[in-house]
Amino acid sequence: MVTEVNRWSEPGWAQRYLGERSRIPHRDEGVAALTELLPAAPHRVLDLGTGDGYLMGVIRAARPGVSGIACDFADEMLDRAEARFGTSAEIEIVRHDLDDPLPADWGAFDLVVSSFAIHHVNDARKRALYGEVFARLVPGGRFANLEHVASPTEELHDEFLASIGKTRETDDPSNKLASVEDQLTWLRAVGFAQVDCHWKWLELALLAGRKPV
Repeated sequence: MVTEVNRWSEPGWAQRYLGERSRIPHRDEGVAALTELLPAAPHRVLDLGTGDGYLMGVIRAARPGVSGIACDFADEMLDRAEARFGTSAEIEIVRHDLDDPLPADWGAFDLVVSSFAIHHVNDARKRALYGEVFARLVPGGRFANLEHVASPTEELHDEFLASIGKTRETDDPSNKLASVEDQLTWLRAVGFAQVDCHWKWLELALLAGRKPV
């Protein structure tokens, strides 16, 4: 039996990622591609695994006035997200572990996003989470997941790690990667339409779908 690992509750691990984030090749391209998928005027946004609130900040800059929930389970990240958004009444910072079901009392959302977070849960939980996201979107709502995905071969995985200055020994042991193909299939299976991979560079990909009207 393989023991699942998630080191993101460790402050030092979160700080390490934040220090390296800006040096991840093409990451900003993925964020820009996600921004292009935003609805014209979303009212409520849910950011799954918000980290320090970076992606929610990008969305608020692109769509001023949006409100919503930014969730994470790591103390370090929650503290930084709270510092980013201050006392804003528009964004609620909530402690939530993506291994647990999304609370029903969060209400409905026009847009659900995530950025390099969902790959830290196992595949069964990914599939269940996609169903929960679908249930919490309003008709016509959108889901956009900028994600770390699995390479189709071990050789390509090693090439990706080298491109970001990592090896198998120094890579994040919390990663539980799934392929683009599998995840698009899971999104369609729970009811999403217009499902596609809108951008990809090696193991970084933007997966998205819409809840039918």
